[in-house]
Amino acid sequence: MSVNLKNRAKIWLKWLNRWRLAHLSDRQLMLILALPTGFFAGLAAVVIKFLTHTIRDFFFNLRTQDAYIDWMFFILPLIGILLTIIVIRYIIRREVGHGIPGLLYALSRNKGIVKPYTTYSSIITSALTVGFGGSAGLEGPSVSTGGSIGSNIGQMLKLSQKQINVLIGMGGASALAAIFQAPITGVIFAMEVFMIDISMTALVPIIISAFVAILTSYFFLGRAIEYEITIAESFIPSNSLYYVGLGVVVGLVSAYFMKVYFQVGKRFGRIENPWRRFFLAALGLGTLIFVFPSLYGEGYETINAALNGNVNSILQNTMFEQYTGNIWIVIIIFIAIIFFKAFATSLTFAAGGVGGTFAPALFLGAMTGMVYALVINNLGIGSLEVSKFALVGMTGLIAGMLHAPLTGIFLIAEITNGYSLMVPLMIVSALSLAINRMFFTESIYTRSIAEQGVKVSFNKDETILNMMTSSHLIETNFSTIRFDRTFGDLIPLISSSSRNIFPVVDENGIFKGHILFDDIRKIMFDTNLYNLPIEHFMVIPSYVISPDESMESVVKKFEESHKYNIPVINEGKYIGYISRANVFTAYQATLKEISAE
Repeated sequence: MSVNLKNRAKIWLKWLNRWRLAHLSDRQLMLILALPTGFFAGLAAVVIKFLTHTIRDFFFNLRTQDAYIDWMFFILPLIGILLTIIVIRYIIRREVGHGIPGLLYALSRNKGIVKPYTTYSSIITSALTVGFGGSAGLEGPSVSTGGSIGSNIGQMLKLSQKQINVLIGMGGASALAAIFQAPITGVIFAMEVFMIDISMTALVPIIISAFVAILTSYFFLGRAIEYEITIAESFIPSNSLYYVGLGVVVGLVSAYFMKVYFQVGKRFGRIENPWRRFFLAALGLGTLIFVFPSLYGEGYETINAALNGNVNSILQNTMFEQYTGNIWIVIIIFIAIIFFKAFATSLTFAAGGVGGTFAPALFLGAMTGMVYALVINNLGIGSLEVSKFALVGMTGLIAGMLHAPLTGIFLIAEITNGYSLMVPLMIVSALSLAINRMFFTESIYTRSIAEQGVKVSFNKDETILNMMTSSHLIETNFSTIRFDRTFGDLIPLISSSSRNIFPVVDENGIFKGHILFDDIRKIMFDTNLYNLPIEHFMVIPSYVISPDESMESVVKKFEESHKYNIPVINEGKYIGYISRANVFTAYQATLKEISAE
């Protein structure tokens, strides 16, 4: 019966594709697809949120009121990550990853193709990881799921790479818009993080899909408010220097988080046994959360406390509650929380958990902004409103870690009605980004896949080169000649070859050099030279290419050498040649495929 259903689905899809090719333009099609993409991506965000909060609330209702023996904070994150690993290894049986870097990889190297299982895998695994207390967020998995939904809709309808890229942007924007109920933020996030070439053809469908996702979120969740704060007072110009200082501080914190994140990942990545890796990382995570319960899960309660200036509530029912009367001890404890948040999130992923880094950025931003204001106030050098600086700090961490300043600005402005703080939001986000770039030229997302050898760039030329692979451009129709042959043996090859380069190899296929037709044109009929060894006429090229070399490096070698053909060598063995003309042709084809109309 399932076979019949699959056959019917294939027949229906074929008919649908024929109908839409006959009756719909590409622009009309994308406008129509914005509706289901927005709905399903928004629904996915709602489901992730619902499952996570259901798991979390169930265990929180069972909590003991004695915080000093509340082992829930130690045990539950371990259980959640263990369940995540079991689901990945024995049910999904594929790598899940942490979301947004996977989509960037698909856009850069895989023509926007995302596997179908990613439309549900992140929903299950992130809900288990974060719901049980893993110190990560839901935004990355939500965006990943939304982008995957868009990609698979495009694959199902056999759309072009250009259209699939836009659908990924639609899905990602819709998911983020739905989870925060902030439509402008979703659209800007898609533009800053995903989109290669924005035009009205792409922008309008993304706006529509975000609008549909917001309605979906409202329908299922109502007006769910994550951050219980509304900024009504306007920006105070005399505080400008304080905001400048905050921008520098949050920029340094964002760089610190990224440094810890990648270093912890590398160190635990060297542990080959996955169960040993899980045990060590989960043990460290459980210990940190037990000591600092505010590191548990997404940390929205702590963020809201910071945004409302409720300093003491962050330490309520913890072993540090007795120190709430001493503000400097409280500040030191908060600095420790900021310091260890980077480790808690990194250990969550190192242990095998699935989640995102968006929520940790918001957590760190709120805590850093609050601590910054408390220090200034208690040193007697200013009288700052703690909630405002916590709010602006959130923007700074997003700008620094994600390299997405506009996303940070509009997210905070939308979810808190904080448009009156637009000037300090801009100051802090710009400075934070500038400080972070002194340490990291890439965002936390693009750095993650750069370590896999994939460079993501928002320069169109670099982006297109990253999408191309040198192995697909290798030409092999060159006549080779053995290194132990004579010049006379080359003459028959010249007459039968259509190429003007003749690679010289030994009996094992090792590349020795090549002979250029232009070098021997005037002497090829001189029979007195026919008995000379072929090596007398061979030249060794200054530049060679490896089969897995990046196209950016290949193009650079063509520019430096001024050659029209460069040999491809793999561990000394001759493979073929890549030509300048072939690179240009492939570039033009890729540009046409992905560029907006």
